[in-house]
Amino acid sequence: MNKQKLYWLCQIIGWSAIIVYEYFVYTLETGFEVEVFYLSILNIILSITLTHIYRLIIRRWNWVSLPLYRLIPRTVISGLVLGLIMTLVNLPYDLAYAQELITSSPAIFWSNLLSWSKSMFIWISSYTVYHYGENSRTVQIEKILLRSSMREAEAKVLRSQLNPHFTFNALNSIRALISEDPTRAIAGVTQLANILRNSLLADRRKTVELREEMKTVEDYLALEKIRYEDRLSFTIDLDPKTLYLHLPPMMLQTLVENGIKHGVQKARQGGFIAIVSVWKNERLHIVIRNTGTLGSKESGGLGLQNTEQRLELIYGSDAQFSIDQESEGVVRAEVMVPIQSEALFKNFQR
Repeated sequence: MNKQKLYWLCQIIGWSAIIVYEYFVYTLETGFEVEVFYLSILNIILSITLTHIYRLIIRRWNWVSLPLYRLIPRTVISGLVLGLIMTLVNLPYDLAYAQELITSSPAIFWSNLLSWSKSMFIWISSYTVYHYGENSRTVQIEKILLRSSMREAEAKVLRSQLNPHFTFNALNSIRALISEDPTRAIAGVTQLANILRNSLLADRRKTVELREEMKTVEDYLALEKIRYEDRLSFTIDLDPKTLYLHLPPMMLQTLVENGIKHGVQKARQGGFIAIVSVWKNERLHIVIRNTGTLGSKESGGLGLQNTEQRLELIYGSDAQFSIDQESEGVVRAEVMVPIQSEALFKNFQR
């Protein structure tokens, strides 16, 4: 049953039940009177009409979006106005049958007004509270969707900031080979093409599988190996259980690039890069160790800043990033991201 049908069903049954009950009590006391019966039918129709008009007004001027200090007075006044209308409609009948009683005791009029206003206020309050809560939920959902859209836009901007710096370093590696070893230069171009393709795809995806990300990292390290030769050594140790788990695209490549640029490159004798992944406490843990001395995060350029921001945008507080001086001459960076349920299922299937 849709909301429109439910609304009319509640209107008809609710007002009929209230007024029929009052008519039944009155009949027990005074006996059946056809005029009272017709008046009861009129009261049912009029009550439904008046409360429906209130519904149209509250929707037309969107009262449920108002703050409570402005909504509550409108609700109270509406209940009193509708109650007064019902009292005045019934007043001719009351005067015809109990004029002397009403004239001698005006409190009866106020009692009727209070009774009708109470019934109207109960209906108005119920309807308003329900739609006020529904409107609040809608507003919250819209805020969440807007915040999500903004976070996604920010994430795209952050991803786009990674590509120029990375491309510049990769091209430098290939340029050094063109005249010395064309065959290796051609291989380097192929590796660079693979990296650029993955970089372009990264702008369309929030996360990628670790195995796919590592292809980009391996191509990048191969290019840097051409550049640094024996001054660069690297090892990769991946837990097979983690290969199909997800993480933000180009994130590892950025951290590896940062380790080489601010660590290996500055070391007189060169250095190393070591990458390890493990599945621990329902999280994907990736540790990158490299030769270097840790300065401030700002000294790591956009790479480290973007890593933190991207993790925050995608996972919120469920992900962590840390970097510290593990020992003299060795920097350790660690990324921890929650394991997505679909990735976990896929991993078990394999």
